[in-house]
Amino acid sequence: MKKIMVTGGAGFIGSHTVVELQQKGYEVFIVDNLSNSNPDVIDNIAKITGVKPVFGKVDVSEKKELFDFLKQHPGIESVIHFAASKAVGESVEKPLKYYRNNINGLINVLEAMKEFGIKNLVFSSSCTVYGQPKKLPVTENSPIQPALSPYGNTKQINEEIIHDFVAVTPSINAIALRYFNPIGAHPSSLIGELPIGVPANLIPYITQTAAGIRECLSVFGNDYDTPDGTPIRDYIDIIDLANAHIAAINRMEEGKQKGRLEFFNIGTGRGLTVLELINAFEKATGVKLNYKIVGRRAGDIEKVWADTSLANNELGWKAKVPIEETLLNAWKWQQHISK
Repeated sequence: MKKIMVTGGAGFIGSHTVVELQQKGYEVFIVDNLSNSNPDVIDNIAKITGVKPVFGKVDVSEKKELFDFLKQHPGIESVIHFAASKAVGESVEKPLKYYRNNINGLINVLEAMKEFGIKNLVFSSSCTVYGQPKKLPVTENSPIQPALSPYGNTKQINEEIIHDFVAVTPSINAIALRYFNPIGAHPSSLIGELPIGVPANLIPYITQTAAGIRECLSVFGNDYDTPDGTPIRDYIDIIDLANAHIAAINRMEEGKQKGRLEFFNIGTGRGLTVLELINAFEKATGVKLNYKIVGRRAGDIEKVWADTSLANNELGWKAKVPIEETLLNAWKWQQHISK
């Protein structure tokens, strides 16, 4: 069995990726400081897959903790690096927290890869690097725009750090996946998105409103240049996204890379407005949502969606899950955790 370390593996994207990795025969080692996740996730992964991943409560921004873990678990060949602070709004209020966690964490992971002979890195990047693109859909060659938040800036800086590091470290290859908007939950309803406090993301806010936890969903702005005036995003199912990481690992294991660092957009290739998403949720679940239109929110991008042809052709990966199924899984997850 190939050994792989998943940093932030108890989080939303990380936990779903661990499930898919285990189901494809990888031996998974999770490191997570549990700052934004729940230890129950590890047991729930085991319920889904029948295998409990090795878990270490490790803060990757603390180099000694990471190195100690790797000394205890030799033979790891690849890393998927999710561990990072990720709330855009909080990053504006606490920029140093984001620079410290996200950049130090990556540097420690890269140093550990060199020290322990780990060959392959998949980095969790973001479409935030494109800002508000002048041309849609966005390709991997679209210009990188000045970041609109410290969070977005850490993704840009980290891509540059990886680029510079692999250029002088021939033993290591890397792929950065630029995600669009990950949503949904595992069909088992055993794992899903579990925000601590008030959700910063749209789907948990929708499901919490549908469940009566939140009184009303605010739709920020209906005067954008879009079909119904609300912002457009490319919403990608969490299982589809998880499988993109496995495709990236396979590409490096098979030596199919065309460069030491590659970038791929991971989305569906089509955009939905906020109102279209709300309508799709109501149709999928039969639940009417209480929502109201309010003013625009500072820092929001008007519209963005992916050109995924590079990922489709080079990784052999494609988004498959229909939006209604994704939203129904998110709703089932909400009902499960509300019990």
